[in-house]
Amino acid sequence: MSILYSLNQVTAQDAVHLVIKRLMQYKLAHKLIDLSPKRVPQGKLAGSYISKMKGRGMEFDEARHYQPGDDIRAIDWRVTARTGKTHTKIFREERERPVFIVTDVSATMQFGSQLQLKSVLAGHIASALAWSAKARGDRVGGLVFNSSAHREIKPKGQDRSILHLLSSICHLQHSQPLQIQAQLNPLEEACKRIRRLAKPGSLVCIISDFHHLNDTVLQYLRSITKHCEIRVYAISDPLERNQSHLSSRQPIWVTDGTEQALRTIKPNSSEQMTDNIKTQLATLGIHQQWFCAGQSLISQLSGKR
Repeated sequence: MSILYSLNQVTAQDAVHLVIKRLMQYKLAHKLIDLSPKRVPQGKLAGSYISKMKGRGMEFDEARHYQPGDDIRAIDWRVTARTGKTHTKIFREERERPVFIVTDVSATMQFGSQLQLKSVLAGHIASALAWSAKARGDRVGGLVFNSSAHREIKPKGQDRSILHLLSSICHLQHSQPLQIQAQLNPLEEACKRIRRLAKPGSLVCIISDFHHLNDTVLQYLRSITKHCEIRVYAISDPLERNQSHLSSRQPIWVTDGTEQALRTIKPNSSEQMTDNIKTQLATLGIHQQWFCAGQSLISQLSGKR
């Protein structure tokens, strides 16, 4: 049985609880996500990406006339012989890129009407992103948060950093409290933290349903985009995507696996929220990719290729 086939199958247990062993399998499926940089990184360490800074590196930039102080080892003898004037090779330094994977497993993510919880799909996306970044030679870290706690993982180039990240996602997804304060905004606090953590040139991947998107969050995101590239991996549930069949408020039974409660859905409220989220993120020029919790991640990534 292939890894992709295995990841495409979702059991009842897999649908509600993240398991580190399953997330580790995405190491063999990293090619399904493309993390090629869309902006020129501004990092400080040598690596696989070309910066605007010129210096001794691996990527040839141009040959120009020799200037006093230039390293004589960089003299381009072929151009010098052809033109009769001394020329020097100029290189652009290569830079590596820190990747911050921000994963939301808060209260609104603990919902799923069909295949799986949104928080479960978020964990799968985070794993695929982490292994894709690692395969490109990036340093991987992140911020994981639920409604009452968060974990910060410093970007590193070792597999154990990804293991730490995935373990944190599983732990906070399992420990999300059922009772929370209505005024809490975990996404706002997470964006505030990532603004401090992400260094210039970083790639920031945010995985969330963005139900807590507000003006303050948008302000933090706008600030981050000045120095980093942001990519949004937004998650919605089929019940949130299409409510056209609901003509009035509809009661539905929900369960946390132990207890049941009756809740009422207002028609079109979630659809309007999703449209507003897309519009607000688009105004910041943020690349966004939407996923549905009613389908496996593998089927959705395979369909986007």
